[in-house]
Amino acid sequence: MKSTSAVETSATGVEGLDEILKGGLPSRRLYLLKGNPGVGKTTLALQYLLEGIRRGEKGLYITLSETADEINSVALSHGWSLEGLNIFELSALEHQLAQEAQNTVFHPSEIELNKTTDILLRRIEDVKPQRLVIDSLSELRLLSDTPLRYRRQMLSLKQFLSVRDVTVMLLDDHAADGGDLHVQSIAHGVFTIEQLESDYGAERRRVKINKLRGVNFVGGFHDAVIVQGGLKIFPRLVAADHRVSYEPGVLTTNIAPLDALVGGGLDRGTSCLLLGPAGTGKSSLSLQFAVAAAQRGERVLFCLFEENTRTLMARAESVNMPVRTLVDAGTIELLEVDPVMLAPGEFVHMVKERVQKDDTRVVVIDSLNGYLQAMPDVKFLNIQLHELLSFLSRYGVMTLMTVAQHSIVGQMNTPIDLTYLADTVVLLRYFEQDGRIRKAVSVVKKRMGRHEDTIRELKLDSTGLRVGEPLVNFHGVLTGVPTFQGKAAEMLPET
Repeated sequence: MKSTSAVETSATGVEGLDEILKGGLPSRRLYLLKGNPGVGKTTLALQYLLEGIRRGEKGLYITLSETADEINSVALSHGWSLEGLNIFELSALEHQLAQEAQNTVFHPSEIELNKTTDILLRRIEDVKPQRLVIDSLSELRLLSDTPLRYRRQMLSLKQFLSVRDVTVMLLDDHAADGGDLHVQSIAHGVFTIEQLESDYGAERRRVKINKLRGVNFVGGFHDAVIVQGGLKIFPRLVAADHRVSYEPGVLTTNIAPLDALVGGGLDRGTSCLLLGPAGTGKSSLSLQFAVAAAQRGERVLFCLFEENTRTLMARAESVNMPVRTLVDAGTIELLEVDPVMLAPGEFVHMVKERVQKDDTRVVVIDSLNGYLQAMPDVKFLNIQLHELLSFLSRYGVMTLMTVAQHSIVGQMNTPIDLTYLADTVVLLRYFEQDGRIRKAVSVVKKRMGRHEDTIRELKLDSTGLRVGEPLVNFHGVLTGVPTFQGKAAEMLPET
């Protein structure tokens, strides 16, 4: 390979991939892209070549497994034009081999691999591309008699390409958990695309860089999707890579009793978890924080995993919260998230963009139960959520999360314990008083500063969200079935 004083990079044209690669692929090197059929290797390869054309670099696509018409169909589905891209397909190779071997039918098992590679090398020599894709190695492997001969041919191919100004991408259909170790050992970088099947909903794709010499890339799996326009990759969030300064402060609700309960307000750069059974007011409480912040001119992102915007708007109007006005003003953004269709990495990427580009100051995730459904395994939720909360904390963003606990009364079960991740934990419960069901709110944890250890009544009606004075005459609080034994006069009045 040519040596340079500074490593030149070759931009891939794939959204997110260059960020993972810290700029792009080192130029004039050979790379292996592997994965099962249908994961998106051809799409990524075409994006790489088209990016080269946009930069004035000549590209060559050698396809041994698909026809030129099929390649054009893939491009057309994404709205791409392949004008200016050189495509050399199997039929042309078959014709030349037939002339040399005096055969009328192409039989891979009967054709010498060195004859095949000779024709490919002549084509490369004629075009002199700066970006080259060979799709796929599976076809070349079939033409080989033995693994040893195949390895020798691949080494010869690398030697031939190493003295030319070309960056090479080899596509291989070997399974992601195995693959051709011969090629992996000689390649400068190895990339894997996986497709994960789910019992319900769309399949999930993810990308991993197995190796890349000389580059401090972002390791691990990165979620990916194929949309019209190509493959999009969502780099795994690494909170430690982000360091910004922000002005400290507190987020208040403009409801004095509620602010007193949480010790004067929630600190910026912290997270708050609202726990309770369905219907206790978790979403409304988080919405109150969001509305108060938006009324002060701060941008708020409200992520809806279970509720749609129409329902939330109607519910907000019923409790006298001006959410519609704030949405129209652009200070509150309501983001509907479908956990069946949206990968967790894609959701994290969307939140990250809102914070970095739109200066979002408050993020609400309603609820983590829905977020949990987007994860392939429960154990990953803690890790990914920890990174997301750390990232938001570094930007001074206040994060509110709701979790619906199983059951209505009695001992509550939480689908996953995330209380240790949150800086503040607010507990909501039903309680009984004189034959009536009421709601109670309390704070059980706050890392920064003091908070009340009392229980207050929470009420939602046409006047809005109201919080009463501390209540002391409770029985059975720790059993999960609190009963108020005080006087009715201590309760919030009806409106």
